[in-house]
Amino acid sequence: MRITFVQILGGMLIATGLAGPVAAQETAAEAAARMSGAAPANGDLTPTEALRAGTRFYYAGEKKRALDSLRFAAEQGHPLAAWKLGRMYSRGDGVKEDDIKAFEYFSQIASNFADDSPSSPRAPFIASAFVELGSYYLTGINDSAIRPNLTRAREIFTYAASYFGDADAQFHLGMLYLDERDRDTTMAARWLKLAAQKGHLAAQARLGELLFNGDFGGDGARAAGLMWLTVAGKRANRPDDHWISDLHERCFGLASEPVRRRASQMAEKWFSANPGVLAHNSQ
Repeated sequence: MRITFVQILGGMLIATGLAGPVAAQETAAEAAARMSGAAPANGDLTPTEALRAGTRFYYAGEKKRALDSLRFAAEQGHPLAAWKLGRMYSRGDGVKEDDIKAFEYFSQIASNFADDSPSSPRAPFIASAFVELGSYYLTGINDSAIRPNLTRAREIFTYAASYFGDADAQFHLGMLYLDERDRDTTMAARWLKLAAQKGHLAAQARLGELLFNGDFGGDGARAAGLMWLTVAGKRANRPDDHWISDLHERCFGLASEPVRRRASQMAEKWFSANPGVLAHNSQ
């Protein structure tokens, strides 16, 4: 499966004209700045040392200097540097927002490290790069060859969800099964549950909603749904989490007293088995 996926990804990049190395997309001005000598002498550093230097510059607020070191490390094939650059360009963090460059950096990681062991220390970053690519294929990129393509998005999310066990990918995959014309609530519940068990906040809320409102087995499923909504509701402490609290309150109001009691007991048991989770929100 992994070999086939890498071949598919390579074909996708060739078709969109993005198969070349990211360094080849550098403008003349950027190349001149990189070689001006104002930045660290990256040529004397190993890729890992350049990554560390770039990380130090980044957290010190010197993002332009961080960019130079991270580029050097990424050009030498360091996946964490490429991932950080992709995130910076996708969010306009210290650089002008550029989704094409972000897509290229994430593609570089997916092309070169898809077969990395899921237990590798860099596996979370590789999986995250796949999730970013899948998200781009959900929406497309304006004024580019990257068009919305749900089939490709599903392939990418499926790979990251199954091979790397990535919770974000599992969440996106679950939502795709819910949002498609022929909804598959069983598959949606399966993937959302995998993400919810890992502490993915939105997956917990959406799984709870699905189980509470769906046809999964009467009060037992409704209690499980309300349990996940209770867990998510207690963890929803950010301003943009209000939809979770609203969803919990609405379902709680519709539940019978026995369902409420059972859901409360299940939620307490979940928190006991996952101490400290209230202090850490996964998204």
